[in-house]
Amino acid sequence: MRPESTVSPVLVAWGNAWLAGHVGLDEAADRVEAAGGPTVAGEVPLRGYLAGLRVDGLSEFRLALPAPGDPLGLSGPPEFNSAAVDAGEAVIAVLADRRLGLVPAPDRRGSSYAGVRLTVYEAGPVRHDLPSLAEAEHGLSAVMRSATEALASVDGPAQGRPERLPGDAPGGAGLAPGYPARAHRVASLAARLATVLRLADDRGLTSAQLAARAESLRELDRAVRRATVAAHHAIFEPLRSP
Repeated sequence: MRPESTVSPVLVAWGNAWLAGHVGLDEAADRVEAAGGPTVAGEVPLRGYLAGLRVDGLSEFRLALPAPGDPLGLSGPPEFNSAAVDAGEAVIAVLADRRLGLVPAPDRRGSSYAGVRLTVYEAGPVRHDLPSLAEAEHGLSAVMRSATEALASVDGPAQGRPERLPGDAPGGAGLAPGYPARAHRVASLAARLATVLRLADDRGLTSAQLAARAESLRELDRAVRRATVAAHHAIFEPLRSP
């Protein structure tokens, strides 16, 4: 899972909390911009763009965290899929009569301005074959032990402070009010395992060691992305016991 932008998970979590009435538009937009900086969709500032979508029948946001060969959360068309895979993330805005795909990219203007620009695409229907929260939690637990054991053998781990994880808002949990406790727990575990992935360092490993752990890393990445998507979609699931 790519760490360059945290905007898509934050926009999905806080956008859905706003749509469900748990927070106001200003708070949702503030959370997104705290994660990535000033945000525009095309040339429209985020607040105005979200307010316009609401007038057009915006009902929910969906998260996509695709990787090459694994279009998690995507259902076309090809132009949107390609852009989302290149970015490693996207948001699907579900409106009354269509879906829009929002793909973030760094927005640099001069030497001091750093924000996010959302490129808007037409998107396909919402995917309903994605894992439930329970399925994703089970899958994450199943691969966690073997993958972390494989990574523990790495010599000379990368030094320095890890970057903020996808879905992590500054100073708080990644999810927003209105999400069930189980979703917060799964999102937190996925974030911690994403740190393990980010800190994995190939330096000093032999080719045999690299080959031995490669499959574990792929499985862990896949499970982390699925757990993150499921946690961000849990607000749509029927309320169940944690």
